[in-house]
Amino acid sequence: MKKAQVKVEKSELLAAPRSEGERSEPERSGAANNSPAEAATPDPEVSARSLRRRFGAEYKLRILNEADSCDSGGVAALLRREGLYSSHLTAWRRQRESGEIAGLQPRKRGKKPIPKSPLAGEVQRLTRENQRLQNRLRQAEIIIDVQKKLCDVLGLTVPPIEQNEDDE
Repeated sequence: MKKAQVKVEKSELLAAPRSEGERSEPERSGAANNSPAEAATPDPEVSARSLRRRFGAEYKLRILNEADSCDSGGVAALLRREGLYSSHLTAWRRQRESGEIAGLQPRKRGKKPIPKSPLAGEVQRLTRENQRLQNRLRQAEIIIDVQKKLCDVLGLTVPPIEQNEDDE
């Protein structure tokens, strides 16, 4: 078994001469090869972040009414003109049928409010009355205390107040 020997000239192994700034590899499209100035300028054709489209109730109703009055080819033209999909119409029709326009109104997000109990107004009124009576009691106790001190200064005797079992 003899191996075929191939004679390769030294000049063939050396790369072809290049001009100034020329690369041996082709340009790559990766961001690593871009200069910082090129990476900093965004493409004006492409938005940085796409926003989700929102459709109002009036718009949905208008489109549904137009779609209902069109024939099948007209519906396709309407969808193309408005930039919509047939799934939009399907979902909006379901909303209209289930809630009769209530599904088309914007929904409030977040936690649902706790429904008020029927006795909440009465509880609030009684709480205010309780607070008012406590303030009057505090004021009456201060007046009685001042009267006792005045009687002590003048030397008058005051009969003791009988206390109930409930009073402390």
